[in-house]
Amino acid sequence: MQQNFKITDEDGIHARPATALVNTASKFIGAESFAEANGKKVTLKSILGVLSLGLAQGDIISIIVEGEGAAEALQALTDVMVNEGLGEVHD
Repeated sequence: MQQNFKITDEDGIHARPATALVNTASKFIGAESFAEANGKKVTLKSILGVLSLGLAQGDIISIIVEGEGAAEALQALTDVMVNEGLGEVHD
């Protein structure tokens, strides 16, 4: 399962929002969550991985979730992206 987002936060994805994404992804033990942007794919369970994407306002990020509970995990990650003002759903 995959959802794309356009980063809307003027500061991009920095330590605080990256931590929120990592904490949310880590709650879903049976699901593997990844973030892909600018030709690089990292696990969403690593704050250093997420920060290494260097996401800035206007960038497109794909959140990919596979495995058990993938739908619930993707919804939870979408909620973090939208409710924290990090990004908007991008088709």
